[in-house]
Amino acid sequence: MAERRRSLGQRDIVLYTVSAILLLETLSAAASIGAAAIFWWLFLGVAFLVPFALICAEMGCTYPQQGGIYAWIRDAFGSRWGARASWCYWINTAVWLPAIYILFAGILAQLFLPGLSLAWQIAIGIGLTWASMALNLVTLDIGKWVPNLGAAVKVLIFVVIIAAAALHVQSEGFANPINFETLMPDWNSSLAFIPAIIYGMLGFELVSASSEEVIDPGRDVPRGVLVSGLLILLLYTFATAAVLATVPAEEIDLVEGLVATLERLFGDGAYGRALVTVLGIGALYTFFANGVTWAIGCNRAAAEAAREGELPRWLGIESRKGMPMGAALVMGAFSTLTLLLYGFMAGSGEELFWSLFAFSAVIFLLPYLALMLAFAHSRKRDRERPRPFKLPGGDAVAKGSAALCFLMLGASVALFLYVPDEGVQHAVLWGALGTLAIGELAIRTS
Repeated sequence: MAERRRSLGQRDIVLYTVSAILLLETLSAAASIGAAAIFWWLFLGVAFLVPFALICAEMGCTYPQQGGIYAWIRDAFGSRWGARASWCYWINTAVWLPAIYILFAGILAQLFLPGLSLAWQIAIGIGLTWASMALNLVTLDIGKWVPNLGAAVKVLIFVVIIAAAALHVQSEGFANPINFETLMPDWNSSLAFIPAIIYGMLGFELVSASSEEVIDPGRDVPRGVLVSGLLILLLYTFATAAVLATVPAEEIDLVEGLVATLERLFGDGAYGRALVTVLGIGALYTFFANGVTWAIGCNRAAAEAAREGELPRWLGIESRKGMPMGAALVMGAFSTLTLLLYGFMAGSGEELFWSLFAFSAVIFLLPYLALMLAFAHSRKRDRERPRPFKLPGGDAVAKGSAALCFLMLGASVALFLYVPDEGVQHAVLWGALGTLAIGELAIRTS
């Protein structure tokens, strides 16, 4: 196995984590709830994001093993359970990449190609998928600049939206009333979108899938996770308020909401249109960078499981420089097939985006349930193990935090499968069950 170069420092971890978690599409999904979304960001930020980030920081510096979440679950519950978690982690990204690239194509059409057919949007998604896989095959000292730049552009777009909305409100007023009454959650309208907010807080563990490429995991992982967590929560909360100040909640579109917000903020003048175009191009790049970021982490986790014989060995094939070539090629093929199959079933870009997003989210959340159990188990099993960073408050607080996160993750899975007033989402349910069955077959025949 090729020796990996340690090239990720604290700055890289912050940018990599921001690139993975701070999602413009999550911003639109959250804002569509209405003003109560601000309450949910703050409430779930304290009740879920903070303890979840602290747990990932502790695990990442205490167990700095290549494969990250796979290795942590494997060490706690055995290689089979580690492989199951790794399969869900990896296959989610293979299904989610088409969703994010359909979003890319929808915004591209809105900016430059009005009337672009769904077939062409799918073709663009396929092209972006394979470009992402190609970037998985370069070493991280080069490849890290894709997510690093993506994170910087995301932060810039969020800050511009927040600043422009503040100016917009002074002259135009609020598009949605934001006061104590509207901030209080309405369960009937919020339940369908709360899982999207939880989903938008996941990924603090991702950089640990490349632990052998982190310069000093014991020092840099906790610092990087904590800095990025604070930045992410602040930007999500203020940017959601900015979108709601600008666009009526009922008009927010999951695919086209970003451009609509920018157009309202900067107007129809020549300078306004130019700024919308520039920021739109920046947003397109962040979608691509986000796909690359997750593919890098998940392919490394799957490759580690495959090299240990717990997933099909072809997923563990490496390039001469130690990059996860087998996992990347299979992910690219699976994503392409997913795009083609869902393209035949969906009637619009928004419908295709949400179908892919909900299906992949259910699979994605399952490994985190196992991670919470693995964390609690590690506190009991490895009581004497040195921990460069430790979740404050002792074992009772640590286990209570893990239990709270577990309950919220479980509720999110349930709400993706059963939407109030709509009932069971059969396509999501059967897609998730089928994916789990394929994974179990792959594991048992490895």
